[in-house]
Amino acid sequence: MSGVVTDALYTPAGDGSTYHCGPLTVGPWGADLQHGGPPSALLVREFERLPGAWPFTVVRHTVEILGPVPVVDVTVEARVVRSGRSVEMVEGELTAGGRVALRARAWRIRRSDLDLPGDAVGSEPPPPMPAADTELPDSWTAPLLTAFQMRFVRGAWREPGPATVWARLRVALVAGEEPSPLQRLIVLADSGNGISNALPPSRFVFINPELTVHLSRYPQGEWMCLDATTVADPGGFGLAYSQLYDEHGLVGRGAQALFLGPRDLRAGSSE
Repeated sequence: MSGVVTDALYTPAGDGSTYHCGPLTVGPWGADLQHGGPPSALLVREFERLPGAWPFTVVRHTVEILGPVPVVDVTVEARVVRSGRSVEMVEGELTAGGRVALRARAWRIRRSDLDLPGDAVGSEPPPPMPAADTELPDSWTAPLLTAFQMRFVRGAWREPGPATVWARLRVALVAGEEPSPLQRLIVLADSGNGISNALPPSRFVFINPELTVHLSRYPQGEWMCLDATTVADPGGFGLAYSQLYDEHGLVGRGAQALFLGPRDLRAGSSE
């Protein structure tokens, strides 16, 4: 893929909760606006780092995108809001430009070691991974895309309709850290509406004010697969839904509610 790749999407500012925003966080809706994937992953990172009463797995992550996320320093905060013996809810906020831009909630479940019957364990195999990367068209200018290796199984950049793509984040989410598999998955999951666009992006915007990911298994490794479909309604809304895989099989499902509108509307607005 073409494009300059730096080392990380974010760099710690030194106070433990504030991060400098790098140029690769920029999405397709404007040179001054972040893609939703990086800040969503920054919040799930906070949920994975937040201490719990017992070993846990994040099993559902929902992000509400409250408005455009500018390319400025961001601050993240997280807390446990409901804890029990086996499950707990956590919530967090990401502040950018003096306002809360994202609010997220997740469920964490106590990790255990169960002897389950084979037919109770999901085993759906992943789509085959092509051997070669898919080149990014020169007309696609979203810098975040250059931070990925991407290999299309089905669909293409300029081809509307369902699409399946393998992707590997080539840079750190936070400088100096190896991204967790879940962080890698969340960055990619927010692109379901982009790779499976049902409308010409030159004429329409299809912006998601939220993202929800449910896990059926904790992901492994660096390569993640997004198998996405978008459906649109003439009433001005739609849904992008996806199956999510690692190299071992299905790991979960994602969904994005969509606002649809003509391209001349201010991109990135959730109002």
